[in-house]
Amino acid sequence: MTTSIQEPAERADAPFLEEFRQKIRSFLADHAPVGTAAAGPPAAGNEGGMVARAKAFQAELFDAGLAALAWPAEYGGQGLSGSYQTVFNEESSDHVLPTGVYTIGFGMCIPTVLAHGTEELKRRYVRPAARGEEIWCQLFSEPGAGSDVASLQTRAVRDGDEYVINGQKVWTSGAHYCDYGILLARTNTDVPKHKGLTMFVLDMHAPGVTVRPLRQINGASGFNEVFFDDVRIPADHVLGEVGEGWRVALTTLMNERVAIGTGRSGQRTTSPLEPIAPHLELARKSGAIGDPLVRQALADLFIRSRILSFVGLRIRAAVTAGRTPGPEGSIAKLAGTQLGWLSAQVAAGLAGPAAVAWSAETEGGGRWTQLVVSAPASGIAGGTNEVMRNIIGERVLGLPKDPQVDRDLPFRDLLVGTQSVSNRSALG
Repeated sequence: MTTSIQEPAERADAPFLEEFRQKIRSFLADHAPVGTAAAGPPAAGNEGGMVARAKAFQAELFDAGLAALAWPAEYGGQGLSGSYQTVFNEESSDHVLPTGVYTIGFGMCIPTVLAHGTEELKRRYVRPAARGEEIWCQLFSEPGAGSDVASLQTRAVRDGDEYVINGQKVWTSGAHYCDYGILLARTNTDVPKHKGLTMFVLDMHAPGVTVRPLRQINGASGFNEVFFDDVRIPADHVLGEVGEGWRVALTTLMNERVAIGTGRSGQRTTSPLEPIAPHLELARKSGAIGDPLVRQALADLFIRSRILSFVGLRIRAAVTAGRTPGPEGSIAKLAGTQLGWLSAQVAAGLAGPAAVAWSAETEGGGRWTQLVVSAPASGIAGGTNEVMRNIIGERVLGLPKDPQVDRDLPFRDLLVGTQSVSNRSALG
């Protein structure tokens, strides 16, 4: 039976939050080990046990009234304010939670369902997701439509009470273990590219869906390419309106950038220097702590991490107050990416040869190599750095937009992706 703490009608005050904090501490003491390294999404072929552990833990969290804290109570959430989520983030930052498989669903997909789904879709999908019974992914990028998502070519054609889907997606995180996804597809080629898109809820186990994991430079296979061959989706599984998929996608992308950019802002720290503690340890062990250039690099890391945490707190405060974050999500995402790159470069420089070679007995061997080879992905996921800079330039600084000669042309006339080959052939 699900238990919950009901927030009073007036704004939650310290006594209620303190009661909630003690409830969290008691639960985590019994269910989650103390640690600082969060468990991430599993790689292909190794996900079975980890997914099972994640589902068992999430079910216990939900039954204790500690999951989906800010989601509406009528759909299975706790209906509490963002203050409760902040408290949970602070307390859980001291523990290892096996919930990495839910990051995209909780942070991006289900908020989109809540914002744009019909009553039937919200009642069908939100509660099972909150309890961890169903895992979600998002299907946006394609081989010919990465940064320019609106150029995607996956087609959705109406056939009676269903849509038939044909096409391909790529870089879909977690698709190999997900149950459902939100799929952006083209339903109209006679209108400009942003106006012919529709968002769907897709059953990842439906006939015609093929998932192929992609091996990454860091050795993992968290990304996938997904193929659709005459996949059928019920016509009532549209999020938002037909042809308004771009507006729905912006909701997802905004949540994604906020999640990426504010990933550490809700975590509790025992020392102001904690964000750069591993780098300080490396500098001391290597004897470089007295080098003025090293100290300057460490100071730069510290300053950037503090600025990012303040931006994250500002965004979280807006969410707690019920406001929708705007371009500050792009600011946080860009700043987080740059911090990740700098962190990897400084660590590799301090580690020296240990950054590229280590013995099998070396504790934590390969840690810095993993950081270096994984850092570039952050500059792509959730929108490239160049896209983020354009958003900031246009929406924050008020700079003129880049020329967009294809904005008013029917999509069928655009030379994009594989369509460019067929169109050029038709034109002779």
